[in-house]
Amino acid sequence: MHLEGIAVGGLAFLIIGLFHPIVIKAEYYFSKRIWPVFLVFGILFLGGSVWATGSVLSSALGVLGFTCLWSILELFEQEERVKKGWFPKNPKRK
Repeated sequence: MHLEGIAVGGLAFLIIGLFHPIVIKAEYYFSKRIWPVFLVFGILFLGGSVWATGSVLSSALGVLGFTCLWSILELFEQEERVKKGWFPKNPKRK
């Protein structure tokens, strides 16, 4: 029996779930200008995925890398959600 697929599915679920509040907090404290950090980490994780020896580790790094890249889009969309009043605006930021 192979449990790698279940492990990767569970890791993907956890990673994507963790990135929702990360994107919200990142936009709140740093605005969308933090997107290059997500780009750098996305590239690093994808590079690590290419060089990882285990299939579960490689898959987890790949999911993490693409989640970082997808978070760039989410940062820009989060800014729009804040403008619509769906999420609080940071009062300390102009």
